[in-house]
Amino acid sequence: MVHGPRAGLAELDALEGELTGRRMAAVRGHLLERAGEREAARAAHESAAARTLSLPEQRCLPTRAAR
Repeated sequence: MVHGPRAGLAELDALEGELTGRRMAAVRGHLLERAGEREAARAAHESAAARTLSLPEQRCLPTRAAR
């Protein structure tokens, strides 16, 4: 985060294919939220919530998406 959320998103894009799943979507959602891209952040958080089996994550991620 030293270089900002856009730099983090660029790093995630570089890792696409190597890292997948709910954690990648949750991190993407967090960075998009920090970058001010609310609609894309919502979609990423919803995607992460749909992929998890963890009940706490199933509750937390939709809350983040709704912000």
